[in-house]
Amino acid sequence: MRHTEFWSRMEQALGRAYARSWADQQVLADLGERTVNEALAAGEPPKTVWRAVWRALDLPDRDR
Repeated sequence: MRHTEFWSRMEQALGRAYARSWADQQVLADLGERTVNEALAAGEPPKTVWRAVWRALDLPDRDR
């Protein structure tokens, strides 16, 4: 998964205005107690980060 696809999925799940804010503020245990932005900046693959977001938001299987 590329970063562009990751952000597209984030916007679909949370809305365009809220996705970036959520990614900057929400700390996820699955990401080592980091935010989405911190995990991506540290080099975590977008697919790994998306899986953590998917679990945190309890999204449907089709969005996995």
